[in-house]
Amino acid sequence: MAAPTVLQTLTALQAGIEVAAMAAFAVSGIVAAVRKRLDPVGVVVVAWLAAFGGGTLRDLLLDRRPFFWVEQGWQVWGVLLLCMAALGVMRARHLRPTERAMQWPDALGLGLFAANGTQFAVAAGMAPLNAVVMGVITACFGGVLRDIVCNEIPATLRDHRPYALCAFAGGWVVIGAGHAGFAADIALIAGAVTASALRAAGLVFDWRLPGWRADG
Repeated sequence: MAAPTVLQTLTALQAGIEVAAMAAFAVSGIVAAVRKRLDPVGVVVVAWLAAFGGGTLRDLLLDRRPFFWVEQGWQVWGVLLLCMAALGVMRARHLRPTERAMQWPDALGLGLFAANGTQFAVAAGMAPLNAVVMGVITACFGGVLRDIVCNEIPATLRDHRPYALCAFAGGWVVIGAGHAGFAADIALIAGAVTASALRAAGLVFDWRLPGWRADG
């Protein structure tokens, strides 16, 4: 007998956070694609993968149908219009895309998706650790796909700054706030702010994880 499909109705805050996270990651994808001098189709593909990759894997693992971007088809149009608008602005103002410019929307999307993904998993009945891991996957997988398509080792794995760890911390804030009796919306906001703030602090203060020492 097939496993039942998970159907979950989004609260207004969850829906808003999902849209904000999608837009933030789409912008990071646009900047990454323009830095690689991809054509407009390439820019849209990279932005789409960044915006929807993590949430799609989340929905696959939770057996949630339809996928969030299929259920809310206007989001696909939103990413397409965002790509067109961003390309127009960058050309008109001769803006130079830098890796630093990509990191800030990426940090915002990281926190939003980490908290939302964790809360989705909790609502689906997952144990706390599994729910937090689901939040990390939701937050990180879109960026991994973005970097792979742009022929880069994913920044999550190479820049030695806390990234997945920030999402992990934000997910535990969601779990802890829920167990402490706070409303779901408060837990969601607290987790998102924690993860994004930690990532932003890591960028500002150049926090580094231990690396391998190159001998010789």
